[in-house]
Amino acid sequence: MARSTARYQPYLLLPPYSYLPGRDPHPLRDPGGHMRDAQPPISGEANPTDWRSWPAYVRGIDLFNHGYYWEAHEAWEQAWHACGRGGVHGDLLRGLIHLAGAGFATRRDKSSGRMRHARLAASLFGRLAEQIPAENVFCLGLAPSELMTLAKRIASGEALREFAHEAPVAVVFDTPLSPE
Repeated sequence: MARSTARYQPYLLLPPYSYLPGRDPHPLRDPGGHMRDAQPPISGEANPTDWRSWPAYVRGIDLFNHGYYWEAHEAWEQAWHACGRGGVHGDLLRGLIHLAGAGFATRRDKSSGRMRHARLAASLFGRLAEQIPAENVFCLGLAPSELMTLAKRIASGEALREFAHEAPVAVVFDTPLSPE
């Protein structure tokens, strides 16, 4: 059964493939890469009250939810650098980068990589859940406690979906990220 997931930037096309080494041209380095001539998203500054206006962050959500894990990692890494790579927002982005790494490892059939990245993400999200006041449970539209639960489910293999390994794009997790 196909999963329908909302797009946060429906005006931006999704890439023709989700990068996997040895199968696809490297998106940036290879002349045939799907991101070779594309302009990177303008990340802007972290704005916890208006995460929708942060192009790199929102692009990462769209890419992750639609099975582009390497590409989501790239978008979130850009956002992570833009926010100074620290603090609550930096830690949340670092956790998301690890979730994307877990998706990438899953696509590559690397269960140890999936578990390692998901456990690192769960640890980061758990610390964030303890830091964020109860009256403000969201960070960039996401609840760290829910992300921690998802990351633990990914690490254990509970959140995995069946997918076609040979598909150019495949969603491997059963739960999309849904910022509010």
